[in-house]
Amino acid sequence: MSKNNQQPLFELTRGESVESVHYGSIAISDNQGHLVAWYGDPDSNTFLRSSAKPFQAIPFIEENGVSLFDLSVEEIALICASHSGTDKHVLVVRSIQSKTGVMEADLKCGIHPIIDQQTSEAMRERGEESSQNRNTCSGKHTAMLAFASMHNWSRDDYINPNHPLQQRILKTFAEMSGKSLHEVDVAIDGCSAPNFAVPLRNAALAFAQLCDPNHLHHARAEACRTITSAMTSFPIMVAGPGEFDTRLMDVSNGRIISKGGAEGYQAMGLMPGSLGPGSPGLGIAFKVTDGDFRNRARPGIALEILNQMGALSPSELENLAEFGPSLSVKNWQKTQVGQARPVFTLNHESPSED
Repeated sequence: MSKNNQQPLFELTRGESVESVHYGSIAISDNQGHLVAWYGDPDSNTFLRSSAKPFQAIPFIEENGVSLFDLSVEEIALICASHSGTDKHVLVVRSIQSKTGVMEADLKCGIHPIIDQQTSEAMRERGEESSQNRNTCSGKHTAMLAFASMHNWSRDDYINPNHPLQQRILKTFAEMSGKSLHEVDVAIDGCSAPNFAVPLRNAALAFAQLCDPNHLHHARAEACRTITSAMTSFPIMVAGPGEFDTRLMDVSNGRIISKGGAEGYQAMGLMPGSLGPGSPGLGIAFKVTDGDFRNRARPGIALEILNQMGALSPSELENLAEFGPSLSVKNWQKTQVGQARPVFTLNHESPSED
């Protein structure tokens, strides 16, 4: 990703001076690939990381995996999730595994520290160690294994980029993002499954089509509707208590889907009618170039984008004020010493092609 075209997205002040700046780019697209708004370099090519999960679920759902295994709406949401590892998340993962014949030992996502702090503390008191089912990607991996079983494909190497399962997912993502197969960069994600890089405008197109799929063929459109309905019906499954994606989808009451990824990536989708009667579905993708360590910039940037687009009411923004758009910077004595704030204005004219 080129650094030269990235622009300031978010800054932190100390006193009256700017102390730190996060750079990046934004793209907002409709489902025909028209760039509705942008900032920085909408052609920045970068990996979606976990923001790709709804698209990785499409082939499984498109080919009737939900009905074959009698999955609930809550379980579908978890398949698209970066969950925080709570006991409830694990119960839902185990339910999917029970229905699909997948074992926790079959997963190849690995083990990492628990994201949800209350759960982590409770497990420490119980003397319980983490496991693959508490991995943020366990729902996705369980669905991948179930999809492999549906086709009698090998399961030992299901994360191999050349596996027919991963090739089917890649083809679907390429179609949703308006790219050919050879134009999508593929590398290995933190959970060991393949992940995809495309320009931000193409990721935004993919989310616009996910939210507004009427022009897609019937099975694909129904899969998209199933996914967005599940994510907005059970936001707690998509992330977890107090997490930004969950809170945003809760507060927006079915109008917005939100799916963050690692290293400063964030994607959102506006359902048709979100900006008023007859408004189209839109996709939003942005990248904080420095990776946004500790996730201090992304929520504020996301809320400022939605604010500038008119996608959230004043009361909804107030309900999400814990995330921004602007926040006080406080020291260890809880004294305000500065501000953390967005510093961009979206462009609504087509970018020049020089």
